[in-house]
Amino acid sequence: MSREMLMLVDALAREKNVAPEVVFGALEMALASATKKRIKGEADVRVEIDHETGDYKAFRRWQVVTEQELESEDNQILLVDAQYDHPDIQVGDFVEEPIEAMEFGRIGAQAAKQVILQRIRDAEREQILNDFLERKEHLVTGVVKRMDRGNAIIESGRIEGFLHRDQMIARENLRVGDRVRAYLSKIERSGRGPQLVLSRTAPEFIMKLFELEVPEIEEGLIEIKGAARDPGLRAKIAVKSNDPRIDPIGTCIGLRGSRVTSVTNELAGERVDIILWSPDPAQFVINALAPAEVSRIVVDEDKHSIDVVVEEDQLGKAIGSNGQNVRLASELTGWELNIITEEVASEKKAKETETIRSLFMEKLDVDEEVAQILVDEGFSTLEEVAYVPITEMQEIEAFDEEIIEELRTRARNALLTAAIVGEEKVEASAGDLLSLEGMDPETARLLAAKGVHTTEDLADLAVDDLVEMTDMDEERARQLIMAARAPWFAEEGESAAE
Repeated sequence: MSREMLMLVDALAREKNVAPEVVFGALEMALASATKKRIKGEADVRVEIDHETGDYKAFRRWQVVTEQELESEDNQILLVDAQYDHPDIQVGDFVEEPIEAMEFGRIGAQAAKQVILQRIRDAEREQILNDFLERKEHLVTGVVKRMDRGNAIIESGRIEGFLHRDQMIARENLRVGDRVRAYLSKIERSGRGPQLVLSRTAPEFIMKLFELEVPEIEEGLIEIKGAARDPGLRAKIAVKSNDPRIDPIGTCIGLRGSRVTSVTNELAGERVDIILWSPDPAQFVINALAPAEVSRIVVDEDKHSIDVVVEEDQLGKAIGSNGQNVRLASELTGWELNIITEEVASEKKAKETETIRSLFMEKLDVDEEVAQILVDEGFSTLEEVAYVPITEMQEIEAFDEEIIEELRTRARNALLTAAIVGEEKVEASAGDLLSLEGMDPETARLLAAKGVHTTEDLADLAVDDLVEMTDMDEERARQLIMAARAPWFAEEGESAAE
């Protein structure tokens, strides 16, 4: 029988144009499946075929797990039990024992054939997919093979792609036989083999379409820096030229708009704004808000937001229909954008000035005039007053050296006082957390500094949150949270008893 097996492997490998190892693997699965049916429970069986002689052996195996992971004794074994006979074994390894294998001739021919052919089909599909990926193609062109509850199955050569209905452009009505393009967003590997997951709404789709239409992009003369879309309605793409002789916007538009029109037609009429990218965030935002004209902008680095000031008659253009223009500009630039008029900007500036002036008057114990001078000179925090180079403050004509030194001393004292008060609050909070079993002083102080002041606060956290805050391992995070939640379970028990 071993000779017959080798002949079968050779014949199938030649017929299906796959490696003999694939056929051997399929036979091993078929033999293991048949052997498993003779054993009660959910046994895990492995069959090993000698590729030279055709002889084969069968083994029943158990995966080594911890006590918490144990689900089935049919195919799992505890680490402590496995270590009796295998001292060096680790969690995740397998313990095996030889068993009698099902004879090759007794396997149901149809079942074996199905297993073997399925493995071969999977291998063929995997090979086709690998060939596809080697070509680095992310833009898939194919034909709608069938529609399934609004989703489209796209056939591209010998590969199938799945286009979910929420990845289709709104108002788009695809039918069987239609030729479509889509972006390869990911590859899903399931029991049915690898499948392309496609999208016609992803920002990357429009970028790939422009690469197709504009040869200068493929050549590296023009670069697409980003894209934002409201699929089927409007999009913005940011471009830059790597050759000073080339106009990136005009090149992407094409002669009489031919290139951008081709992209628009593919996107069901989606209007495309082509924006000049800039390394300066402020200029980039101004470009991205076109066609609105921007008066000025105020950048807040800490909040990663920008106040965009426009004239009253430009407000509608800047915001766009249903906020579309500012939303796309925000997605494209990566900044939170707040569109405001000159009047609102002036009011906001006045409020900020009043807040800073009041802070200086209170913390530095100075009158309104001195506080206003500091504000007018661009100071906005106590840290700036305390630690900016003294030469900058010496440029203030209204202050002599004595006043400057006094202001800096008062600012440093105010910061020190605030730090001491903050540390006392952290220590007080840490004291409450230290009452928890398993808590150490360093972790308690770290949590308190991050706003987790009580065991109740800790109990409300998820394990992932605690791990991110402290970099501790998941097991310890879980134990601390469960210890913090212990009173909850105690109360539930009391309620049940009543």
